[in-house]
Amino acid sequence: MQNKLKIAIQKSGRLSENSLKLLKECGIDIDNGLNKLKTEASNFPIEVFFLRDDDIPQYVEDGVADIGVVGENVLLEKNKNLKLVDKLGFGKCRLSLAIPKEQNYKSIKDLNGKRIATTYSTILSKYLKSQKVKAEIHEISGSVEIAPSIGLADAICDLVSSGSTLFTNGLKEVEVILKSEAVLVANKKLGKEQQTILDKLLFRMNAVRKAKNTKYILLNAPNNKLEAICKILPGMKSPTILPLANKGWSSVHSVVEENQFWDIIEKLKAEGAQGILVVPIEKMIL
Repeated sequence: MQNKLKIAIQKSGRLSENSLKLLKECGIDIDNGLNKLKTEASNFPIEVFFLRDDDIPQYVEDGVADIGVVGENVLLEKNKNLKLVDKLGFGKCRLSLAIPKEQNYKSIKDLNGKRIATTYSTILSKYLKSQKVKAEIHEISGSVEIAPSIGLADAICDLVSSGSTLFTNGLKEVEVILKSEAVLVANKKLGKEQQTILDKLLFRMNAVRKAKNTKYILLNAPNNKLEAICKILPGMKSPTILPLANKGWSSVHSVVEENQFWDIIEKLKAEGAQGILVVPIEKMIL
């Protein structure tokens, strides 16, 4: 029987859809039918477990799953003996302290002697200790935002994405404790064959991620401007230049980073580039 890499992902929640999307972008065909808790890929040696987010670190530490996708906040809160393999770039949020919006706030010292409701007592406790703040932590699960309004706590510590939930519940964000995103974690005692499969998976993931951060550019340029344009477009090694039927002109092909894209386009236009075509890249193998 062929060895398989066992991966645990959320069965539902904010990371579930993006985790499956990433695997499918890596060319892995997964049948995740309704209410399935376990499935196998048809074209890659991987078995997928659909679990509760909070349970994934324990399953990976125990070796029930070889690797898992969890929020960095969950990884730090559960504090299991796992290897952080990679940050995946989705599921970004922050763990923050919030108080009723009508209250004044100057610094973290204002929370001395206060009651703070949270589901992240481990992270919060370490943070308060680092800030030399003594507060009473109330560990609760779900509906943390309601705690101040019902008199259970003076403040909360919870995940924040847009901040709309805090606003709706009459709260304001005052301190960011942790910036979190989805991470890939692994059991520290992976077998040789599982490690080989994981390396192949990481190769595919890196190709997908690199492609999302880049654009393929095609443009027409006068030959007397090619040197200046090539300095703007270094590409992976150097731009590809092909002669056009129109004498004195060439077609230039290159790859640019997403975060530099608009600055580069402006510089290309200034150097006489015309007919600029921008194409998304599906995969990039370096």
